[in-house]
Amino acid sequence: MTKNRYWQLDARPEGEDFSSALSMAAEQLAPLEDGEIRLKTRFLSMDAGTRMWMNSREDGYQPPIPLGSKMAGQALGRVTESRDDRFPVGALVRVFGQWADYSTVRPDDAWAVLLDDDIDDERQHFGALGLNGWTALYGVKDILGIKEGETLVVSAAAGATGSLACQIGRNLGANVVGIAGGPDKCRHVVENLGARQCIDYRNSDVAAELAKLDGGIDAYFENVGGKILDAVLQNMALHGRIAVCGMIANYASDEPTPGPSNYDQVLMRRLRIEGFLLPDVPERGPEYYDTMKRWYQEGKITLPFDVTEGLENVLTAYARMMTGKNTGKVLVDLGTENG
Repeated sequence: MTKNRYWQLDARPEGEDFSSALSMAAEQLAPLEDGEIRLKTRFLSMDAGTRMWMNSREDGYQPPIPLGSKMAGQALGRVTESRDDRFPVGALVRVFGQWADYSTVRPDDAWAVLLDDDIDDERQHFGALGLNGWTALYGVKDILGIKEGETLVVSAAAGATGSLACQIGRNLGANVVGIAGGPDKCRHVVENLGARQCIDYRNSDVAAELAKLDGGIDAYFENVGGKILDAVLQNMALHGRIAVCGMIANYASDEPTPGPSNYDQVLMRRLRIEGFLLPDVPERGPEYYDTMKRWYQEGKITLPFDVTEGLENVLTAYARMMTGKNTGKVLVDLGTENG
């Protein structure tokens, strides 16, 4: 029988102390049940939203992961066994699976997607062509309805979704302003992602820099929350729009977070704020994929990767993503150990 190593959630993490809350375990894989598929992981995606799943809060967009369960997350690999004819053995597939050598899932429950083999870098199925890309396109194009010449501000602009939101805004003709941490990231946002400028929140007064924008902020792609959101609210244009994609500043808390101190500006500036989640529009996936694939093949959009080798180093990769040490998409590559 085949051995499967996996990460298990043992306790609710305290802050960013993941090593005390998760541990590696192993099992012998059981035979598949009807309707299941099993894929051998090549890459795991490290995503900020999974931090909420580790908490005990019941008011998130999905229930917390039960203690003692395998840690869940996106996995990309090839099907090794299948009892679902839609997903044949050998097919390249992306699923919401487990942090493990193998993910065993029911495709419809795991949002399994058959992937193209004709992409020059299959990692882009976790990048420009993946859910980060689809989310960024949904937020910038459909939620914000960005128009040519408008000012679009993107927080966490050097991260996975923010990087793509910047490029999508540029492709749609917006004047893009990124917010990122550190001069190297800000340089990347301007030189490689096409932003007009980038504000370094670690070394600048964000509110003061945003106040210099002529006409204010027409649209804001929100990834962070906290003080950044407060700085943006006081600099929005009249009838501005805010698309709330993520609130990473709040994910580690088991308690609801107080609202922004500048919330009155929602009324004063007649703002529209809308939260959105990609699972709300699964039927749009093919459309988003076609758009992102065309831009990718035309060289109009891409995403760099921050890669850590080995399943045993998942927590190192995860901490890099959660503490903002990465530029681009954080992946764990199991290729050297998992075929």
